[in-house]
Amino acid sequence: MGLFGGLDISASGMSAERLRMDVIAENLANADTTRGPNGGPYRRKEVVLQQSGGGSSFASTLQGVQAGGQAGSGVEVSGIVEDASPMKRVYDPGHPDADAQGYVTLPNVEPVVEMVDLITASRGYEANVQAMTASKQMFTRTLDILR
Repeated sequence: MGLFGGLDISASGMSAERLRMDVIAENLANADTTRGPNGGPYRRKEVVLQQSGGGSSFASTLQGVQAGGQAGSGVEVSGIVEDASPMKRVYDPGHPDADAQGYVTLPNVEPVVEMVDLITASRGYEANVQAMTASKQMFTRTLDILR
C-alpha cells in the first residue's frame, strides 16, 4: 500500500456511505407511494457493497496480508437491488388505488428500519472521516519530524 492508500480507502468508504444515505432518503421519500412509474407501489431499495478490485473472501485477504501482500483497496458499490420482502396491504376502500376488496398495497418501506440504516450509514461515514483525519495528522507529524 502506498503513502496515500489509507486516504483512498477512506474516500471509497465515504463515497459508498453517501450513496447508501441517498438511497435511504429515496426510500423514506417514497414510503407512501402507491403508484410508481411501473404502475405498482414503490419497492424498497438497498445498496450492495463489495471490496474494490474483486470479491475475494476475508480468509483469502487475511492470508494474503500475512504473506506480505496488500491489505485491501477500499469498497465499491456492486449494485442497488430491490428488497423482495412482501408489500403491506391496508384496508382503505376510499383510496384511489384500492382493489375490488378495498385493500391498498403499500410499499415495503419501514421508516424505523430506514432510520436505523441511516444512522448506521452516517456513523460509517463519520468513521471514514476520522480515519482520514488520523492519516492526515500522521503525515503532518512525519513531515515535522523530517524537518
